[in-house]
Amino acid sequence: MMDPMRMPPLRPAAPAQASGSWYAGLLYAAMLCGLLAGSSAQALTLQQIRGGLTTYTVATVDLRRDDLRLHWINPTTGQPYQTFAQLRERLRKEGDRALFLTNSGIYAPGYKPLGLHVEGGRELVPLNFARTGGNFALLPNGVFWVDGGRAGVSETGEYVAQKLRPQYATQSGPLLLRRGQVHPSFSEKSTSFKLRSGVGVCSDGRVRFAVSNAPVNFYAFAVFFRDVLRCPDALYLDGSISAYATPDTDTQLANFAGMWSVSLPAPSRS
Repeated sequence: MMDPMRMPPLRPAAPAQASGSWYAGLLYAAMLCGLLAGSSAQALTLQQIRGGLTTYTVATVDLRRDDLRLHWINPTTGQPYQTFAQLRERLRKEGDRALFLTNSGIYAPGYKPLGLHVEGGRELVPLNFARTGGNFALLPNGVFWVDGGRAGVSETGEYVAQKLRPQYATQSGPLLLRRGQVHPSFSEKSTSFKLRSGVGVCSDGRVRFAVSNAPVNFYAFAVFFRDVLRCPDALYLDGSISAYATPDTDTQLANFAGMWSVSLPAPSRS
């Protein structure tokens, strides 16, 4: 009998027309939902979805039912987790089962988040207002935050003005989308193609993480969030190191600072 929580490894979809890729993605989502049926509390779906010439691994999270958290420092060692394997083991010791893991925002040397990092309601790294320094400072940048059953992507200045006190938050940059508008510095003709990861809060209220399966420019990545995933607000997380993991898949090739998790909580927390 198949373990009801065991998910097959994700693989990039074969080249196909957009409608075919949507169909394949929906089939995968339906299969995954069936495999997750052993836990009625979980709504997480994982899909391979095509946008333009690229396919993306997309995790859709419903905060009303899914346990989405941010992690950086392992309380056992006092050091950053750095790998999915270490985080997965920590969750296991707490009685939780990791269903989906992915990298958080851009980080500095020493595996320290380059900008705001809020974990369990505690601000471990403050907001970074730097105006120079790579993609992070390609303004406007922003903050992805989670507070109970709601989430948002806010431009950094707006985040301050909103006086939010979320349970979890990461700052990164650039913003991919702001109220449906593509970042003003992005060009459709850009030749800067890299693997990329990002997160959006979409029109249906769900959170969607996307990791490209092939190099893509910023413009195409932003348009994917807007036109395919229907997310009016989205934030770039990181580039070539971007990765994800499921119970049967781990695409990590480089260490990270922060990591997002969706897990099946221990009975005491569910």
